[in-house]
Amino acid sequence: YIKAINNESLFDAFINSLIVAGISTVVSTILGAMLGLALYRFSFPGKNAYDGWIHLPIIIPEICMGVSMLAFFAWLEIPLGLFTITVSHIAFSLPFVAVVVRARMAGFDHSLEESSLDLGANQFQTFLYVTLPYMMPGVVAGALLALTLSLDDFVITFFTSGPGSTTLPIKIFSMVRFSVTPEVNAASTVLIVLTLLLSVVAMIIQSRDKNSKGLTV
Repeated sequence: YIKAINNESLFDAFINSLIVAGISTVVSTILGAMLGLALYRFSFPGKNAYDGWIHLPIIIPEICMGVSMLAFFAWLEIPLGLFTITVSHIAFSLPFVAVVVRARMAGFDHSLEESSLDLGANQFQTFLYVTLPYMMPGVVAGALLALTLSLDDFVITFFTSGPGSTTLPIKIFSMVRFSVTPEVNAASTVLIVLTLLLSVVAMIIQSRDKNSKGLTV
């Protein structure tokens, strides 16, 4: 572990992973929560088709999405780097957040919003003090899922990364190609433990979410 920490290139890759994961998690959580709420609440022409289209990143293989994102950035002549990795991770993680938030809102009682409006609250206050607190377990679980997916992603990152934008999974892969050193084992262990902790927290939040629904019912 001391050698892994003192390995400058490995440490830089870990920092890059944290930067990409942090930004992509915040953006995908905000957009995914808005998307999940919109798909749950509103009906509009072509909603089913749009719903299916928005969930394509979950269905299609990651290698297909990685190649598609690479072609997209090449078409726009955007140089590959941390920006392209972050945008790709946002596009990949956003549907997962939307699915979790939408599932959470499936048990929402609209009479709570109606009561809030009848008692004098406006639309924004109703959303802030009634709807958002109910959404929050799903939002937090979706954020942790997005963070886990971003930290672990290799395939999409491999196609959309450029010079100086190596993330930890890419760095570990490049090191393993030559030999499995104690540094590789230490870095892999840190990544596995971090991912496991995030997954456990997300599952705990979802289980509490289900229990709270049962108590509400």
